[in-house]
Amino acid sequence: MFNGVYTALATPFTAEGKTDFKALELLIERQIGAGIDGIVLLGTTAEAATMDEAEKDELLCAAVKQINKRVKIIIGTGTNCTHTMLQNTEAALKHNPDGVLIVTPYYNKPNPSGLIEHFRRAGQLGAPIILYHIPGRTGLKLSASVMRSLLQQVPAIKAVKEADYDMARVTDTAVEFADKIDYICGNDDLFPQYLSLHSAGIISAAANVLAPAFVKIYKSWQKEDTQKAFKIFCKAYPLIKACYTETNPTCVKYLLSRLHICGETVRLPLGSIDAANKKKLDEILRHTDESLLI
Repeated sequence: MFNGVYTALATPFTAEGKTDFKALELLIERQIGAGIDGIVLLGTTAEAATMDEAEKDELLCAAVKQINKRVKIIIGTGTNCTHTMLQNTEAALKHNPDGVLIVTPYYNKPNPSGLIEHFRRAGQLGAPIILYHIPGRTGLKLSASVMRSLLQQVPAIKAVKEADYDMARVTDTAVEFADKIDYICGNDDLFPQYLSLHSAGIISAAANVLAPAFVKIYKSWQKEDTQKAFKIFCKAYPLIKACYTETNPTCVKYLLSRLHICGETVRLPLGSIDAANKKKLDEILRHTDESLLI
């Protein structure tokens, strides 16, 4: 259902901090031209947490119209408040997405019964759900038993975006669940490892910059040319890692600015990246194969 390469799209902002719709149009066209399978709107990389409801709706209207069903659309709707998550999901469904991305609630660290009810209520709204598991940001790590209960009790969950760096746990859950749902890689720097664990694909922030690379890696793997896939990954790896030199999406936006796609502006509480890190990013970008870049 959610196979392939999905870009967690950044939201271009003007120097004044307003949504830059001209740059958004260019970024979307570059992504689709690179052969991606879908776009995630209003995710973490989009800085959705800093946008008000009117801004979100305006962005969705523009992006959905621009995409025009050429690739799949996933909309991020998760928060750490069930009521707000449901409101976000209802608003998203007006745009007829292919699915919604719902992160496990952060900060409150819900117990299993609360977590299951949170997702069950989302499922009642009718959209396919991608459960987003990113313990490094949420402080909540799902055991295999809790994930099993979630998938059993909330049939609307059709996929998991897995962004845990505990590869022993990732392996355990992939072995159990990857043939039951779409098990999606959420760690750009571990894409080959996830593909070897029968991952359906990837939702990637670095794909804002490196969409052609991720598409080539995925397609080579699908053709069982794993050596070619790994060679491409090796070429892209320095820049993939560089995208996370500072908190996402600061570096992604800086690199997009160097590629003349949009400005580097991020919204507080994120700030501009360090000047020394900009020099490092420039150097890595200069040595990256242009065929791998957006």
